[in-house]
Amino acid sequence: MRRVRRANTSPELALRRELTRRGLRYRVDYPRAPGRPDIAMVGRRIAVFVDGEFWHGKKLSAERLAEMPEYWRKKIEGNVARDIRVNGELCDLGWTVIRITDRVIGRDLHGVAEVVERAAHRQAIVPVPDGVDVCQPAS
Repeated sequence: MRRVRRANTSPELALRRELTRRGLRYRVDYPRAPGRPDIAMVGRRIAVFVDGEFWHGKKLSAERLAEMPEYWRKKIEGNVARDIRVNGELCDLGWTVIRITDRVIGRDLHGVAEVVERAAHRQAIVPVPDGVDVCQPAS
């Protein structure tokens, strides 16, 4: 557990390098927005979270979750509930929230960066790659 980092993970660093290469400006680990986004484009109101698949319950079946010790099940269920709450808070404040799993960055870094870039330029985000969730505020 101690070796699991909250910030500056390899997938997050790879995404930040690609966004910088594309000329996008952002804040890192932005504390003034709910949930403390990993990457925040404050003026454009875009919050990007790079989530670990395991810790955020992305690839866990109900059976696998039920087999886990209670401590870990509560931990992961709490993370999922927090993600939903933070997404709602940010959307209510007018932010676009992009949640990306760490593995999709390894598989399709350029596709993920394209999603973030299109959001930054207020373009339609279609298609959304598998492993990427986008929550946009109601117009």
